[in-house]
Amino acid sequence: MRWLLEPNIRPGLIILMLQTKMDQNFFISAEDFVPSGLAGIDREPFELFLILEARLLDLRKFWDWKNLYTDEGVYWVPASPNQKDPYKEASLFFDDAQLMTTRFERLEHPRIHIQTPPSRTVHMVSNVIVETADNEAGEYLISSTMSMTEYRQDTQRIFSGYQFHRLVKTKDSFQIRLKQVNLVNCDSAFEAMAVPI
Repeated sequence: MRWLLEPNIRPGLIILMLQTKMDQNFFISAEDFVPSGLAGIDREPFELFLILEARLLDLRKFWDWKNLYTDEGVYWVPASPNQKDPYKEASLFFDDAQLMTTRFERLEHPRIHIQTPPSRTVHMVSNVIVETADNEAGEYLISSTMSMTEYRQDTQRIFSGYQFHRLVKTKDSFQIRLKQVNLVNCDSAFEAMAVPI
């Protein structure tokens, strides 16, 4: 797989974009999305999965977090409120398995100044809704709200927004095909963001 390096419109932010496109219906347009929710589906296993996923990030178990994704799974954080396509404009994060590996290898490097000392984070996940379910295929779209507090070098930052997970059923749990986090302040100027939200 090849990568395209493109500068963001905001200074200091650089992203790597996948050259191989996915079906555009794969991503969720926050502008067009109408939450509906499905009655009669047990929400608890989905909610537990999202909570445990967030806990792995707080514990900095980044490789375990990466292993929650399918081979083609992606993690996307849009850089504008109504961004519909991660291929046509820069994103805060747009990672597949290869870029996750690169990111986490950097985070483990003893001289990575952006994480010396490392960030401490706490994630909160709430308002979990099963939006669509294909039980026969074992595929689900889950929406929720999230908040992450990050503390590093006497500075605390808070990131909040809506998130979407496209999940695939496994024997005992789920895997992630897409995690999309739409931050309420995604178009703000940020200091460097090193750890996943």
